[in-house]
Amino acid sequence: MAAQACIEIKNVYKRYKAAQEDSLSGVSLRITQGDVFGLLGPNGAGKTTLISILCGIIPVSSGDVQFYHDGEPYSETERKRRIGFVPQEYAFYQELSPRQNLDYFGAMYNLSKTKLEERREHLLQVLGLEKAADKKVGTFSGGMKRRVNLAIGIIHQPQILFLDEPTVGVDVQSRNAIIRYLQQINQDGTSIIYTSHHMSEAEEFCKNIALIDHGKVIAAGELQDLKTQHAVANLQTLFINLTGEEYRD
Repeated sequence: MAAQACIEIKNVYKRYKAAQEDSLSGVSLRITQGDVFGLLGPNGAGKTTLISILCGIIPVSSGDVQFYHDGEPYSETERKRRIGFVPQEYAFYQELSPRQNLDYFGAMYNLSKTKLEERREHLLQVLGLEKAADKKVGTFSGGMKRRVNLAIGIIHQPQILFLDEPTVGVDVQSRNAIIRYLQQINQDGTSIIYTSHHMSEAEEFCKNIALIDHGKVIAAGELQDLKTQHAVANLQTLFINLTGEEYRD
């Protein structure tokens, strides 16, 4: 029996105002529930545009995006409650502590006081932020800030989590802690859509991938199958073979 979809993207186009070309051109993908799905491509390929559409930040020009849970579609309003987004940019208040940031963003999701306290203390503990829980985030290292960013994105226990370069610029210890925790919440049922330029990390982390270039899907499927199909040993070689070696700005 085929796995149930959590997201179906059908023939999506996006062209920004005054643009001469489409940023996305006929993108169709099916992402299954419980997957760790890598959305990969060079700079300017269209990844950020697609993630922004999926998160409801920008509309499609044409095409359709539908979200599901246990085979049942749900509405735009429900989507905002069921998804989480951890952007590459820091999305917290530098002058506040981790505990204060989590209280603020948890309240935005209408978590009860009891639930918010439970989630906040759990995340502070598992992400190694307990000792600095009441210090200003602006004083933290890059790795600690990444962990705060992650905690905020998952405070409401989303069913689908979007991650944009979640480990960029962090130390090895922070990277390992972040990836381990993401693997754990995936095992607990959270579907993950992940973007990164770290091919070795993506190969370790993702079950299925889509390679996007110039706004189009150029390869998609189970990572091991794609490596076999293209006769390559690793994801980095697959990526270079399909997208080329020229500089991307």
